[in-house]
Amino acid sequence: MKILIVEDEPQLADSLSRFLETEGFLCSVARTLREARMKLDSSEYDLVILDLSLPDGSGLRLIPEAKAVNPETGILVLTAKDSMEEKIQGLDEGADDYMTKPFHLAELNARVAAIMRRRVFGGQKTLQFNRLVLDPSTREVHCEGNLVDLTKKEFDLLLYFMVNKKRVLSKEAITTHLWQDENEWVDSFDFIYTHIKNLRKKIRMSDGSDYIRSVYGVGYKFSDQ
Repeated sequence: MKILIVEDEPQLADSLSRFLETEGFLCSVARTLREARMKLDSSEYDLVILDLSLPDGSGLRLIPEAKAVNPETGILVLTAKDSMEEKIQGLDEGADDYMTKPFHLAELNARVAAIMRRRVFGGQKTLQFNRLVLDPSTREVHCEGNLVDLTKKEFDLLLYFMVNKKRVLSKEAITTHLWQDENEWVDSFDFIYTHIKNLRKKIRMSDGSDYIRSVYGVGYKFSDQ
């Protein structure tokens, strides 16, 4: 799952990013409204963690803009202790939840997981597609009761496919999602081909079917048809 952290305090932003990445999330950081808008325009995020006090304006302005780009994006607002009015306004604008600074990282993780379950998994803790069952919290995939041993990138790729099942995903979109800002040095799609080949092989070895369909000239679709 992909998270955009909009926070102008470098130490806090880096701390949040490192912690959430250890929990299995892909994180990108923006320190201003302008930078956040650029990232939202260039990539799709499952969740935005949004500080309301930014150098170039209130983070509240970003909530409707993020929802306009992708209505399914979750929003977790970070506020100061005495800003009840901002909390209410943020929820009215479409935020899913808010946290008051300072907070414990364990609580942040629980709030993020709750938003993800509601937004992406429809309240369920796992994703299932035919024989495949994927658990984002444990980062495990089972097929017919067999554990599918995946690398981090293979797991992220399968999760991206399952969340977007039956949608055609371009090679560019997959590259941006998996490598984020690193995609500047990805000068070909060989990485994608390799990961998809390995993912297909491992699923078949666990008695599963190949649900990854190639769409000529465009990309891939995760479907049983």
